[in-house]
Amino acid sequence: MGGGRGGPYGGARRFLRALPTLLIIGGVAFDVSTPPSYTAAPLFSAAPLIAAPFFSTLTTLVTGIAAVLASIGLHLYNGTATEVSALTETLTVVTVSVLAMLVNRVVRRSGERLASARVIAETAQKAVLPMPAERIGGLQCAARYEAAQADAFIGGDLFAVQDTPHGVRLVVGDVRGKGMEAVEAVAVVIGAFREAAEQERSLEGVAQRLERALAREGTRRDGLDAFEGFTTAVLAEIPRRGEGDAGVVRVVNRGHPPPLLLYVDGSLDVLDPAESALPLGMGELAAWPDRAEERPYPQGATLLFYTDGLSEARNAAGVFYDPAERLAGRIFPGPEELLDALVDDVRLHTGGGSTDDMALLAVSRPATGQPERRRTMTVVPPGEPGHQA
Repeated sequence: MGGGRGGPYGGARRFLRALPTLLIIGGVAFDVSTPPSYTAAPLFSAAPLIAAPFFSTLTTLVTGIAAVLASIGLHLYNGTATEVSALTETLTVVTVSVLAMLVNRVVRRSGERLASARVIAETAQKAVLPMPAERIGGLQCAARYEAAQADAFIGGDLFAVQDTPHGVRLVVGDVRGKGMEAVEAVAVVIGAFREAAEQERSLEGVAQRLERALAREGTRRDGLDAFEGFTTAVLAEIPRRGEGDAGVVRVVNRGHPPPLLLYVDGSLDVLDPAESALPLGMGELAAWPDRAEERPYPQGATLLFYTDGLSEARNAAGVFYDPAERLAGRIFPGPEELLDALVDDVRLHTGGGSTDDMALLAVSRPATGQPERRRTMTVVPPGEPGHQA
């Protein structure tokens, strides 16, 4: 994908950076090898203009001075320094060099503002969407946020993991929409989850608290977002284990892509919900009680949660990325390695581009002693004969 050091455009960038020097050298060679009536002034004028957006202010200034001196020196060499045309050409090169300095200054200021915006965006991300610790409640955790747009640090995807008196609880979701309104909704969901995860006795209660928080947020908004705003989300709870107890995970899915459970032998299960449910924030359309579904979660297994930026990533032929199919049969040492491989595989599938943000969260239950053998039948990946949801 990269095409060597500097990526696929590295050669073009190196050529552009060398072009000012090549123009001055080429201009001198052209002027020396042609009659005095032919001039290389356009080449000398172009050199500082090309240097302006790619080089520092000092380098742009040196390039302009070199272009002016080359123009003057060639006129002296040709014996045309006293002619009006020579003076006009030299003044033209000087004027363009001054303009190049102004262009360079504008570019530098724009770059400084962009750098400040990046710092602000990164700070906002850390405040609204902090990365979970590597170990929480005896579990190993890893998370990624891959923005579809370069230099965009945060959007409508979210994740949070919290160790509570009821076990480790987590949420992964995707807020409808983009921009600052989506970020505000992310902050509402994360804030409500942090509080509810500590206080609610059941995972269903946590989901209802998030529903009410988004309903309050909806009344504060005007127009389309107040009517159609919603968040797909999957909530999970991993209770603390007593000596000899079998590990389980409880899941409440509100219209979100189902998580995957990867086992130590490379097989996996897709944790599809038994019944479909509406996303959070759409309680006015239909109401029924949330029911947490309990699944086995043995030692050495890893839970993978993701947003639709992963499952809807498409290649050049329009084929969607299928995480269950791509991960089936593969074994990873830990959650970090799983997410590293997954991000690389998505980039390979899409050719390096994506149209939607992607949030990933992997939670592993470390094996102690001999890894447990899975207690469920091997599930065939989706799309294969014999698969059962």
